[in-house]
Amino acid sequence: MAHSLSLKVLRLSRPSLATQTPLPKTTLGSSLDIPPAASQAYPSADSSSPLTPLLTLPAAFGAAYVGETFACTLCLNNELLPSQTSKSVSAVRIAALLQTPSNPAGVPLELQDAGEDEVRPDPAPGATLQKTLAHDLREPGAHVLAVTVSYTETERTGEEQAASGGRARTFRKLYQFVAQPVLAVRSKVSAVGAEKGRRWVLEAQVENVGEGGVVVERVWLNGGEGIEWRGGVGEKGKAEAVVLKPRDVEQVMFVVEEERRASGGRALAQVEIDWRSGMGEKGRLTTGWLTARG
Repeated sequence: MAHSLSLKVLRLSRPSLATQTPLPKTTLGSSLDIPPAASQAYPSADSSSPLTPLLTLPAAFGAAYVGETFACTLCLNNELLPSQTSKSVSAVRIAALLQTPSNPAGVPLELQDAGEDEVRPDPAPGATLQKTLAHDLREPGAHVLAVTVSYTETERTGEEQAASGGRARTFRKLYQFVAQPVLAVRSKVSAVGAEKGRRWVLEAQVENVGEGGVVVERVWLNGGEGIEWRGGVGEKGKAEAVVLKPRDVEQVMFVVEEERRASGGRALAQVEIDWRSGMGEKGRLTTGWLTARG
């Protein structure tokens, strides 16, 4: 039996520049000649440019990258017509969880109200209930967004439209996507001499393994206890933000020191990277702990 409610999931992402494929000018000398401007999304004097200043929303789900914030809008539509008074829905509930490679059982996601949904928890006939969710993608691999909708459906009979009892109904929809790495980090730790504590040189090679350009705004260290460091890119480091085209590599160096000498090996730091996509989408990557031998 068909449900009275339907669910649509829309991903929230930044628009991109619209592209165009200019056609060459023809000289057939008949009505078959088509002006080159007719094939352009944004006719201009420079007809050879494939990019336009127009913004376009993605036609499909698009790629998801590790470090980005995955955001969606859940649109729950009441398919009953306003004139249909023989049936009503109430006690509408929406729950969402994200299944990740490290947690197949799923991580519950917090849903935020949109617009007047906080005042009207149940959608009226022909209306829509909207919720938004956001989750930071921290690992590559297949992810599944599972959304469960439950509600009470009440049938009304007779001239007085008396309720004949409510029936609990529920349905679930799954949306699968793959989180891809956009930056790959290779690191190397080398010990150097120091008068007081120990000192190391930490080298990090940051490679753009994605399909588009990336702006690396900041590279720094999250140091362990008793660890001081200098170098990097961005606020604390002297170097400015760098632009990495696909397969470009940027090498960053840090000097790491102990405040006091400790025996044995120890965890030094994690490499933290703040980056933006070509259209300004924010992302952050955190590596595992880098350790030094005793």
